[in-house]
Formats: sequence, C-alpha cells, structure tokens
Amino acid sequence: MTQTTPPEQSSSPKKSGWISKSLAFIEAVGNKLPDPLTLFFIFCLAVIAISAIAAAMNVSVVNPATNETITAVSLLTPDGIRRIVTEAVTNFTEFPPLGTVIVAMLGVGVAEATGLLAALLRQLVLIAPAKLIAPTVVFAGVMSNIASDAGYVVLVPLGAIVFLAFKRHPLAGMAAAFAGVSGGFSANLLLSPLDPLLAGLSQSAAQLIDPNYVVNATANYYFLAFSTLLVTLVGWYVTDKIVEPRLDTYQGEEETPIEELSASERKGLRWAGYALLAFVVFVLALLLPPQGVLRSPEGEIIPSPFIDGIVFLIAIAFLIPAIAYGAAAGTIRNDKDVAQSMGNAMSSLGYYIALAFIAAQFVAYFSWSNLGLITAVNGANFLRATGVTGSPILLLFVLLTVVLNLFVGSASAKWAIMAPVFVPMLMLVGFSPELTQAVYRIGDSTTNIITPLMPYFPIVVAFGQKYDKNLGIGTLISLMLPYSVSFLISWTILFFIWLFLGIPLGPGAPIRI
Repeated sequence: MTQTTPPEQSSSPKKSGWISKSLAFIEAVGNKLPDPLTLFFIFCLAVIAISAIAAAMNVSVVNPATNETITAVSLLTPDGIRRIVTEAVTNFTEFPPLGTVIVAMLGVGVAEATGLLAALLRQLVLIAPAKLIAPTVVFAGVMSNIASDAGYVVLVPLGAIVFLAFKRHPLAGMAAAFAGVSGGFSANLLLSPLDPLLAGLSQSAAQLIDPNYVVNATANYYFLAFSTLLVTLVGWYVTDKIVEPRLDTYQGEEETPIEELSASERKGLRWAGYALLAFVVFVLALLLPPQGVLRSPEGEIIPSPFIDGIVFLIAIAFLIPAIAYGAAAGTIRNDKDVAQSMGNAMSSLGYYIALAFIAAQFVAYFSWSNLGLITAVNGANFLRATGVTGSPILLLFVLLTVVLNLFVGSASAKWAIMAPVFVPMLMLVGFSPELTQAVYRIGDSTTNIITPLMPYFPIVVAFGQKYDKNLGIGTLISLMLPYSVSFLISWTILFFIWLFLGIPLGPGAPIRI
C-alpha cells in the first residue's frame, strides 16, 4: 500500500461536553494506577496484612454449603511466613492459566509467524461483496482474537484500506475493525487462548466452595459462538447507520487497492486447509467411536480426555496447518524456522509470565487466609438479606466489570482479582461459575474500545492519523462510543434471554448449580 499525507480535515464526530469531561476524568484517574504487576504485589501485601487483622479479631463465617465454620487465618504467623516462602514456586507452576496459555500460544504463534493468520484475514475481506464489507470487517475482527496481536496490527489498518478501496471513509473501516477485534473480544466461533486462561481462574475460585469443581475451556462456547453473530450484526448497523454518516466526506488521496493473495499464499492456504482437514479427521476417528480413545472410560464425551486436552488440541490445530502453509508458501525453510517461531511466541509472553507469578501468589494467599471464602459467604448473605439475588445482581456485576475495565484493561488481571470473590459468592446463591464467567466477559469486552488505558489504543490512534492528522484520543473514543454502548446493551439483552431460556452456556456448562 502507498503512503499518503494525512489530510487537513476534521473527521471527528461531535462530542457532548459531559461525555468529554467524563472520559477525561477516566483517563486521568486510570493513568495514576500502577502497572497491573505492581497492583497485584500491593494486593498480596494487603491480603497478608488483612489476614492478620481478621485472625486477631476472630472473624469467621458458617459455610451454608457444608455448615462448616470458617475462620480467618493469619499469614503473618511463623507458619504463614514459612508457607509464603516455601510454596511460592509451587503456587506459580500450579497456577491453572499458566500452562494452558503457554501451550495454546505455541501453535498460534507459529500460525502468526508464518503469515497464515494474515493471509486468512486478507482473503476473508477480499471475497466479501461490496454491500457486505462492513459486517465482513467486523466479523474478521471478532475471529482475529484467537491471536489477539494479529487483529490489532493487521486487521485494524486493513479495515481502513478495504473501506477506502470501496470508496468509503477509511476511519469508518478502521472503527469497524477495531470494534470487532476489541469490542467483540470474547466472542468467537473458535476457542482462543483466553478461554482456558479464564476457565483456569474460574476453576481456582470455584474450588474455594467445591474443591472438586472443574471449569472447562469450553465453558462459554455456545453463548460466545452465538454472540459472534450478534456482535457482527450490531457492528454492521452501527458502522453503516451511525458512525460513517457522522464523518465528513473523506478528502484524502486514494489508497492502492488491497493486493490479491500471491500464488504462493494461495498455495499455502490450500495446503493449510488439507492439513487441518487431515487433523480433524484424525481427531474424530479417536472421538466418534463409542469406545474412542478420546472418550471417557464410560464412553462419554463430556467429561473426557477430549475436553481435558482441548488446549493441546487447539495448539496442534494451529501448528500443523501453519507448518503446511509455511512450507508451501516458502515462509518456512526448515525445522529451525518453526522452532524460532515458537521461541518468539514465548518471548511475547514474557510480561504475562511475570504477571502470572505475582497473580498466583495473590490467589494462593487469598485461599490460605480464607478471606475469599469469608467475603463470598458474607456477600451471599448480604444479597439474600436484600433480596437482590437473581437477574438484578447479574446486571450489577456486568456494570461493575464495565467500570473496572476502563481502568484495568487486562482481562486475566481483572478476573484474577474478581473471580475469587464473585465466583464463590454467586455459587452460594445458585449461579454456576460458568455463568459468572460469561457475565464477566460481556462487561470486559464492550469497553475495551473506549479506554485509553488499553495497550493497543495509542497504536489505533496512530493508524487513524494517517487519514486525519488531527485525530487524537478524544476523537477515537467518540468514534468508538456508539459501538461500546450498542454492544453492551445488545449483549446484555442476549444474555438475559439465554438465562430465561435456560440454554447451557457450553458443553456440560449449566447456568445454575
């Protein structure tokens, strides 16, 4: 694509005063928060101190599920200090999200490095009819979150190029892609690395109440797969009827139309398809027979080794087609290239691994001290006393997540804090951990696109400045606000319809317990 000079024009939607002031306040407050890693370290110190105070005050509750009296345990006793020191490594290595994310990213990282994901995204937008270009861009954005970085750095600028190639405003295309990638972050027709990550945190929290409770990576699959359709349709409407009509006519230079896939890329996609088909056939051969290897000893699919090993299977489902693509397209020359791609994928997880170490300690301290269980029981008792135990509490939980997401963008960081409190609390009033996780994912996704604290937000601003050099954070927020509000309202309505109908959230994932 050619470089163009940003036009001297204003493409900013009109902004009301109170919205601008509110968002400026959010930005100012959020900028004062420490890094999530530092935040978890502070939480660890706080749990240690509070545990000592609570134990000294003989704080206790009765678990309504077991009638067992639960007392606060101080972590400042000699035994507590010894446990903090000796079990730090174990806390980290046994932290449920750690291994699942690392394994999943081995496959996704190779698919990204070989160019497979980028080629798939380009092909998707190239074959779409002109009238369907907006929903195609939004849908491609939603699907791209299986490899989150690829969506931000490939599809967001690609959305602008595609719209301009169809004689439409490039900022509308950029907004549509950004809305799909980030605003619809949780929705997908496929499982992504985020699914096992959040499931692991939910499982750790659920085991505060039931030590044997298991939350699978597929816990929200049915709901989120259907949500993909919702986000695509709502994003289409908002782009065509609200966002683009509010933008001024674009006066800049025209872009060179997006290039067709090269012969080597098309060949690579064909061989990737063959490889994926062969792998799917192989897995089905192990799963479909009544006594299949991937079924349980009783012949069931849920639960089964297939469900327990879904993260490994996802990694292989990316890895094998990626190698096939790379070999056919010429982006992989030998096994060293594959190994290098895996290494690069792991290096991109450096910050997450550091964060996981501190988060693992926080989760362990919260469990050892019994503060999570005590908070959950008291919260459940309070909810029962007020009578707010059904749909209203779930709505309040969505709104709380929405607000917190404006300040703490990391889905895993927020859930590591919230899950130990809200999963047990809502379990005690009859809602499953899978349902609590689904509610969380609605609130966590919808405000990603309007918070300047989201790591990729400045990058999207830079992309937009190619088409309007005056575009700033406020312009982008006001451009994305209609998506955020529309996604939040429509997604919440869908959830409550789902709740009313009693449809399972995923395979073996009930709404109530």
